[in-house]
Amino acid sequence: MASNLDSNTTLSHNNHQNKDSNTPNNKNKNKKQKADNSQRRREIMQVLKKHHITRGISPEKLRNILEELGPTYVKLGQIMSMHSDILPKAYCDELMNLNSNVTPMPFSEVREVLEKSWNCDIYDILSNIEETPLGSASIAQVHKAVLKNGSFVVIKVQRKGIYDIMARDIGLLHHLASLMPPIGDLKNMVDLNMVLDEMWVVAQQEMDFLKEAANIVEFAHNNKSIVYVDVPTVYKEYTTDRVLVMEYIEGVSIIDRKTLEKRGYDCHEIGQKLVNNYIKQVMDDGFFHADPHPGNISIRGGQIIWLDMGMMGRLCESQRKIMARGVSAIALKDVNMLVNAVRDLCDENGVVDNVKLYVDLREFLQKYGSMSMGEINVPASLQDIMDIMKNNHLAMPHGVTMLARGLAHIEGDLAIISPDINMLEIATTRIGENFIENLDLKAELKKNAKLIYRSFSKGMELPALATDLLQEYLRGDAKTNLQLQISGPFAEFVYSCVRNLVIGMCLTGLLIGSAIICTTEMSPKIFGLPFLGFIGFLIASLSAVFLIGRYAFVRWKKKHFKRRFK
Repeated sequence: MASNLDSNTTLSHNNHQNKDSNTPNNKNKNKKQKADNSQRRREIMQVLKKHHITRGISPEKLRNILEELGPTYVKLGQIMSMHSDILPKAYCDELMNLNSNVTPMPFSEVREVLEKSWNCDIYDILSNIEETPLGSASIAQVHKAVLKNGSFVVIKVQRKGIYDIMARDIGLLHHLASLMPPIGDLKNMVDLNMVLDEMWVVAQQEMDFLKEAANIVEFAHNNKSIVYVDVPTVYKEYTTDRVLVMEYIEGVSIIDRKTLEKRGYDCHEIGQKLVNNYIKQVMDDGFFHADPHPGNISIRGGQIIWLDMGMMGRLCESQRKIMARGVSAIALKDVNMLVNAVRDLCDENGVVDNVKLYVDLREFLQKYGSMSMGEINVPASLQDIMDIMKNNHLAMPHGVTMLARGLAHIEGDLAIISPDINMLEIATTRIGENFIENLDLKAELKKNAKLIYRSFSKGMELPALATDLLQEYLRGDAKTNLQLQISGPFAEFVYSCVRNLVIGMCLTGLLIGSAIICTTEMSPKIFGLPFLGFIGFLIASLSAVFLIGRYAFVRWKKKHFKRRFK
């Protein structure tokens, strides 16, 4: 009875909603929304037509298209640049050059958002606010202000209606992705709909300022014991999902080397502490800054101040342990250990060729094996690993892809303030220290004792097994099972050869049969030849012409498209 009542209540509610949706106001709203969507779709199609999208797409062309389409597409492009596990590296590198500075929204709109979020006049909370923003990006802009109690703050204000705009644009992009021709390397390499879904998830997280405030609090808690690290204080009582109020930080950019040295700072020490803290965030906390570009790191009062935590990465404990194994494998040049770490860390996107994966990772270690730990470029080596994953149908966890972007930014910061520092040396040292600190001698001895016992037991069986094997060989009973697997271009080549061989044998049989029939007096006849023999020769000839023409067309098509997209 209760379930019937619930279902009736739900049905009544839905009917009420449907009635509301048919009211004149909602009809006008739906018409306006459809008109806006149609207008925006026409604008997008004009931009795509202008850049000749049907001729394929290149990294530079994609960046130009996104910049021309406006700030929401710029933000989507910046999010796409983090996906080096999905997109080709050339696209990620180009999208990182997107210009994030956009025209600020009028102060009247800023005030409207603030008053709607606070449910009061802004000057009930603020004694002053600068109308000119400190910075303006695609999702929000930042203003300097003073609270009633005299505290200097920065207020991050979300753009009016940005959520609805981005939701609409994502929907339109899904539609346009389905219309994109299959020609061109981008659509052939990635699932565009999957990339768009990933971007929308990240964009939604960035647009929730309560989430960013929680990130700042969590980060501060994780680093409370690190005296040289700090974050801005969050004013929770004034923070909402669309407004973030934080302490104003008047510091020096981490890459402003001249000013830092003028104020007595040791840039080498700053670089070491920056790397040490970042590795702690990744390996100890599993919660790290995913966008540590110079604008998000300042130096103030002998402390490294981390800013803008809308984009943070997470790694679970098992992922961190696997990554530590991977770093150790690179240090020890152990290809089997590296293969196991990669397989444990990644998800499969298709059939994985274990032999190819082993060969690719062995070549990776050979490439970096001759270098000392201080010579290895961390972002470049991580990018090589991710390229190997893509080529072998393995998908990195989202946190690892964000880490790749973060490491690239940290490496760029270090190149300016202290180019002699290498992150991998520090990471290896830290992993070794953590191993010693967390080593459970009793558990290790127990585990190793079990391994020694099992090895000893198996070793005792070896002489008997060898004797049995030799006796089988002498009696002629020994058998060997050999399984060969081929894949990739070689498999296609073998298939093509077998197919052509079978077709050739069929045509040969048809010609021989037709020739034998032609030696008889079988009737009826065409051009003096028996009808069946003539038909056999005709089919064989037409088949041969078709195969030759097909082969020539395929060759021409490959050359044509290669020249077209060169």
